[in-house]
Amino acid sequence: MTTTSEVLPLLFTEVEVVSVDRLGPTFVRVELASPELAEFGVEGPRYDQRIKLIFPDPATGAITSTEGADASWFSTWMEQPTEERGHMRTYTIRDVRGSGASTTFVVDMVLHLEGDLVGPGSTWASTAAVGDRIVVLAPRRGHFYGGIEFVPAEGAELLLVGDETAVPAVCTVLEQLPADARGTAFLEVPHVGDVQTTIGPAGVEVVWLPREDAELGVRLHDAVVAHLGIPGARVEVGEDEVDPDLWETPTHSSSGEDVAGGGAPGAACEVGTYAWIAGESKVVTGLRRHLVNELGFDRSQVAFMGYWRRGVAMKS
Repeated sequence: MTTTSEVLPLLFTEVEVVSVDRLGPTFVRVELASPELAEFGVEGPRYDQRIKLIFPDPATGAITSTEGADASWFSTWMEQPTEERGHMRTYTIRDVRGSGASTTFVVDMVLHLEGDLVGPGSTWASTAAVGDRIVVLAPRRGHFYGGIEFVPAEGAELLLVGDETAVPAVCTVLEQLPADARGTAFLEVPHVGDVQTTIGPAGVEVVWLPREDAELGVRLHDAVVAHLGIPGARVEVGEDEVDPDLWETPTHSSSGEDVAGGGAPGAACEVGTYAWIAGESKVVTGLRRHLVNELGFDRSQVAFMGYWRRGVAMKS
């Protein structure tokens, strides 16, 4: 195993697959180990903590080297041909097991997106086996890393919404909520066999929506709109209106909008709802319009994240 020769403000290390578990038609769970994961740590709950995984190139099998990495590692990595450096994608830490040098990360991966562009992560996960190796970038204890977007106000009514790509994040959030949390989580998955047992507060209802033959996002959209009591037909979103990099939180806007002061409190502020919505960018865009335009949600109350865009290869 190669390791860094300089202590970076983040973990950048090669990890080994120590277990693989098929959770259903769409999900596979892999457990990743490295002695360097002993240095992992964040302040407070992990919630939807994101990490980066760098997969080997499918054709050459080449694994990104972490040998001698320094502060310039990313620019150096980007300069390499893809077949030499592999492919970087973003995932949620589903669980952290063990301690010290025996610490492992559990990561749940989506195996396919129903005929849409299948990326390197899905390809790798479909054949992952014990002993396989990839590279991980993750928070190092005592250093800022970012990657947590779930930041509700204390006592807020929670609205968690996601498709299959957001299931790991939502399930992880549910497990870490305080016992008195209340709200609803809506999760759309491709098949009934993808429904998982969840652990969370009694006051947070979890609604699974297997879409089977329905159009992507339709069941999710309709369930959320009905839950919020918004009148009117489904919002239609044109293909040219979708930002494939949609990411709107209290601290960041993919459109470049100024987020320093947030928006003026709207009607939703009075009921104290906090919405965390992630998944396919077009579906998320439609829900964003309902919450912002119909209910007047303030920026401080929402996180809208396009985890993927149908038919578009994601950058990382």
